[in-house]
Amino acid sequence: MTVAPSPSPLRVRTRAVEDVGRLLDLLPDDRPLSWVRDGEGLVGWGEVARFTGTGAGRFAEADSWWRSFTARLDVRDDLQLPGTGAVAFASFTFADRSPGSVLIVPRVVVGRRDGHTWITEFAGDGVPAAMRRAMPVRAGGALHYDDGDMTVARYRRAVAEAVTRMQAGELDKAALAHDLLAVADEPLDPRFLLAGLAHHYPTCWAYSVDGLVGATPELLLRRDGDVVSSRVLAGTIWPGNDGVDIGAELMASAKDQREHAFAVDSLAATLRPHCTRLDLPTEPTILALHNVSHLSSDVRGELRDGASLLTLAASVHPTAAVGGTPRAAALKMIAELERMDRGRYAGPVGWVDAEGDGELGIALRCAQLDGNTARLFAGCGIVAESDPDTEVREAAAKLVAVREALEGSVTG
Repeated sequence: MTVAPSPSPLRVRTRAVEDVGRLLDLLPDDRPLSWVRDGEGLVGWGEVARFTGTGAGRFAEADSWWRSFTARLDVRDDLQLPGTGAVAFASFTFADRSPGSVLIVPRVVVGRRDGHTWITEFAGDGVPAAMRRAMPVRAGGALHYDDGDMTVARYRRAVAEAVTRMQAGELDKAALAHDLLAVADEPLDPRFLLAGLAHHYPTCWAYSVDGLVGATPELLLRRDGDVVSSRVLAGTIWPGNDGVDIGAELMASAKDQREHAFAVDSLAATLRPHCTRLDLPTEPTILALHNVSHLSSDVRGELRDGASLLTLAASVHPTAAVGGTPRAAALKMIAELERMDRGRYAGPVGWVDAEGDGELGIALRCAQLDGNTARLFAGCGIVAESDPDTEVREAAAKLVAVREALEGSVTG
């Protein structure tokens, strides 16, 4: 299940460096690790150790493995900032039964935060990151698209069936997804997709872990000492050609407000037991992106029990934003109607440090890369008022993010 080095202590050093330019430009090969937003964050490469896990206990097992691993490190950290010292990049599957949850400890991490830039190396060779020889970034060439496991036609039928069941009172909400395959002439370079997403969506977290590449606007959890925070997104609209103020239309939509409330309530219910205080906004705001706009709520809490980031993730995942409510009924419906393995789509993705702090987003607007093929995902929150044709159009609008980045070039 895991690959780790020998039991002897490993030396880790974090030191300040001069600004090395754009973090994503430093990635030297086609196995990038990334968590970058607005030019700040972390990138990494190489692999010192890896955890893999499956099942309902995967978060607890990953947390235990990470604590054990970091306990025997010899760390010198000149900066003592969030993201310095030993860091693991994390990506977990959506469903308990799916294989592929992973923590990866990179040999080199370069980070930037609040004007500080640093490099962390395991037994480093002292060569500045900006001076390393890099493989040129490859575009994949011409693309064609094929049906995935869940075709558009089957997705429309699944949404219609879900709506029927909700109107009969079986449950309140379920987030249903479908997939699309993009096939290129040449092997796909994750760095090309990552750069394109970061260019078009600078306010999202551009991530890459073990071939899963995306840009998520949704922060599942951030832990910084005894403070935990989250950004909940649910309720979506996309631009039309009629000049309507889509933000105002979204705020006025009873259907979208109801969907959003389910997501906020589910996060609060699972996070509250860990907190002495939890602050929820009285109403959502609008988060406008390149392709769509969402209802957004920022949640902040003070921890009572010192739970680590991965322990908190085990409690809150999946929220109603990507699962549904009630949770058990929604997950059962998702498995029945989708009949596909989501893999790590809609699972937690991000990073964790030796103190149990870090950031995890929800793996949205993403593709799983495998050679010449990228498997794209998009999903929508379905409630009793949902219209199948509208949900199909919403899913298509969400796929635009990855399709543009796969197809286009990056400038600027």
